[in-house]
Amino acid sequence: MLEQDAIPARTRVKVCGIARAEDAALAVAAGADALGVVLAESPRRVTLEQADAALAAAPPFVARVGVFVDADEAFVGEAVRRLGLHAVQFHGDEPPVACASAPAPVIKALRVGRADDLEAAEAYRGAVAALLLDARVEGAYGGTGVAFDWHAVAPAVPSWAPVVVAGGLRPGSVGEAIRVLAPYAVDVSSGVELEPGVKDAAAVREFIAAVRAADEEKGAR
Repeated sequence: MLEQDAIPARTRVKVCGIARAEDAALAVAAGADALGVVLAESPRRVTLEQADAALAAAPPFVARVGVFVDADEAFVGEAVRRLGLHAVQFHGDEPPVACASAPAPVIKALRVGRADDLEAAEAYRGAVAALLLDARVEGAYGGTGVAFDWHAVAPAVPSWAPVVVAGGLRPGSVGEAIRVLAPYAVDVSSGVELEPGVKDAAAVREFIAAVRAADEEKGAR
């Protein structure tokens, strides 16, 4: 058996903002590990009916993630049951107690611009399954297509939970994000779109290929 340290780390990829079955299929074919549907105010927002249709053909080992912003607890529960969500991504001001009582493992988004923004993460220790780092943009909860300063934030990234990096990632930039932050996963939405809710097949493939190339480089060091 291989020792754990001998197994190269593999960065997981979540393609978010899935609104169509064909986009879910192309993301899976390209090698996505997870698909995200936005169930909150956004240009990529879908209803439960639309999300169900978009995720209908997703294979069993590809994770389904619902994205919420300060959503009603009953709605989150309904979405988890109806869509078979493996995790919920909370992008609002949800307190740790709401995360701890959620009906599925929680990925808690933190809006960051500098290292001390990550001080807020400590309150969620033990209440969440993972942390997602997104750019801090005034008046927005996410989905802005803006990247944050990975180098400035890197020294403060928590080690007690898996970290997902989001915010303005594109095929040409995701490799650098992985080199700087070594995250558990990366999350892409606008960086692989033709328009909100419509994915660019070539960009999706290029993005995931860039992630795998960065993993190979990391393993070669």
